[in-house]
Amino acid sequence: MGKETNAYENEKSIERLNTMERILSLIERYDVIILHRHKNPDGDALGSQIGLKQIILENYPGKKVYMAGDAAGRYSFMEDSVMDEVPDEVYENALAVILDCSAEHLISDDRYKKAGAVCRLDHHLFCGALAPVEYVDSSFESCCGLITHLCMEKGLQVNRAAAAALYTGMVTDSGRFRYDATNARTMRCAAFLLEKGIDTEKMYRSLYANDFEQMLLRARYTMKIQFTAHHVAYIYTTLQEMQESRADEFAISRGMVSVMNDIRGVDIWVNFTETERGVLCELRSGAYNINPIAVKYGGGGHQKASGATVPDKETAMQMLKDLDKMVEENVC
Repeated sequence: MGKETNAYENEKSIERLNTMERILSLIERYDVIILHRHKNPDGDALGSQIGLKQIILENYPGKKVYMAGDAAGRYSFMEDSVMDEVPDEVYENALAVILDCSAEHLISDDRYKKAGAVCRLDHHLFCGALAPVEYVDSSFESCCGLITHLCMEKGLQVNRAAAAALYTGMVTDSGRFRYDATNARTMRCAAFLLEKGIDTEKMYRSLYANDFEQMLLRARYTMKIQFTAHHVAYIYTTLQEMQESRADEFAISRGMVSVMNDIRGVDIWVNFTETERGVLCELRSGAYNINPIAVKYGGGGHQKASGATVPDKETAMQMLKDLDKMVEENVC
């Protein structure tokens, strides 16, 4: 059995290596490269996009590299985070690279389909192919970590700007190196980036400094926490509450899920936020694989951190029942 497992792992390693080589070959072949990632970007989506852009420019002089997608939002402090205006005709003879995205409807700009070639680099759980050439490895804590590892393996030069972007993505997607996807490889990649001379103090201040209004908002949301019968913690924000808060969707949906992170005895928590286009659902767990429930409702992500958008509160409450049932069925 051990020999069979080793043979399988060796085969998968060779397959991943070959895919890496094919992606690098595409980057070398195309003079114009357009980088895409998921909508409503987090630190990892932007970090992988900015980081790969800088790496390509550093290692393949003369190429034109564009970044496509919606605005950086709260991550606009990152260097080179402004997206490009990419004319339709540029796609015809370009390579489109999809980063940090597991589902077609989440990709930041669907014009990638017009490109001469398409490939993908991602670390989410595999939900289906998005491109003819893909390197997807969910063992990485972040897409930025995957790209950093690729650079280390292939001897690619990483400048300070790329290192800062990649490190930001690693920090945010690993929960400051707390989540269980963090391992020795993560730390080796982080050390490699730190050696490039990035200003971590400035980065952390930009990421985690709160003004007084944000602190008050977190306090209000802490008071909104409720629990199901089997101790799933949740917060539900109506559209009216959302509008009255005067905060953006990201600050409420992604930002407030973290107020439930460290409640003793809570293994699953979820933040529901009503918007004009549906209810945003941010699912988190410290013990269970909640990804299948997110996928069931049209979302995706990771085993212990996933998201979805559902049409209404009724559907959101059905999702909550599914999460509660998961805990009930796993309690000894």
